[in-house]
Amino acid sequence: MDIRPIGSDTLDWDAFVRASADGTPFHLTAWKTAIEETFGHRSHYLMATRGGAIEGVLPLFEVRGLFGGRALVSVPYGVYGGVCASSETATRALLDAAVALGRERRVAYLELRQRRELGLGLVTKPRYVTFSRAIRATAEENAQAIPRKQRRMTRQGAKFGLTASVGREHLDAVYEVYAHSVRNLGSPVFPRRLFHAIANAFDKECQVVAVWRDGRVVAGVLTLFYQDQVLPFYGGALPEALPYAVNDFMYWELMCYAAQAGYTVFDFGRSREGTGPYQFKRHWGFQPVPLPYQYRLLRGRSLPDLSPSNPRLRLASALWRRLPFRATTLLGPVLTRYIPG
Repeated sequence: MDIRPIGSDTLDWDAFVRASADGTPFHLTAWKTAIEETFGHRSHYLMATRGGAIEGVLPLFEVRGLFGGRALVSVPYGVYGGVCASSETATRALLDAAVALGRERRVAYLELRQRRELGLGLVTKPRYVTFSRAIRATAEENAQAIPRKQRRMTRQGAKFGLTASVGREHLDAVYEVYAHSVRNLGSPVFPRRLFHAIANAFDKECQVVAVWRDGRVVAGVLTLFYQDQVLPFYGGALPEALPYAVNDFMYWELMCYAAQAGYTVFDFGRSREGTGPYQFKRHWGFQPVPLPYQYRLLRGRSLPDLSPSNPRLRLASALWRRLPFRATTLLGPVLTRYIPG
């Protein structure tokens, strides 16, 4: 088994990812391009080959934390990541290479955002769950899969005059809504250029759903389309639109669009258990599946505590919500370079 960094063989890398059951859009080199262009993090993309054939890949980024220290993360700002391999031998070889690289780069820890647990001496920290479900062929079948009360909510938006469009021409308008939304949640906003970098890198596999009322965008979500899956990713809504069940309307419109386009899996993404987004997805009939993010401590004594129960983060979140919106759009992009999402 030969372990080497990616070179000019990006097409081979992406072809392997797309053919693998472990592959996700965050393993593609498009994510590498978007993160490098936006944040400037150093990437280490490792390939396991045997006889010239790829048996595994591991995308890694070297990032510095908000509270100091550095880490190797697969992958920052993404929901999924970690080892993507077709053999146990390749998995072990990539993990060994990542640990060796981490020691060479003197990082505190290695973080792998796995969808399935690897074991192999790694520590699993249950931070998130993920939600996904099959998309049925017709709107009626998809509606019947949503519990009755929530199904009624998907119809409310149209009664209040909401409409939706899918495209990329309203990317900046959706970013503005997203920035307001995360500020109200007490979180720093990502740079606007991240939205543009993702859209450019993924091309037609990235679209934006914009929800309108009275000629104005009041909600939206940047969405990735990967293989047979649709993944709504960065989304938000203005507070004034919440009484119109705008989020139910938006995700219903996206599901209908995906069904018509032939996609068969709706990936609602990750959430922390007990949060508002977690409950929202449960109310839609999606069942949570634990995400086994895994770690190897290399130099640090403990893993970083990014839980909302962390007093420092809870206080920071409360203060952030009090800042003027303009201040959060200036400070947020600086801070998020050190918060790998």
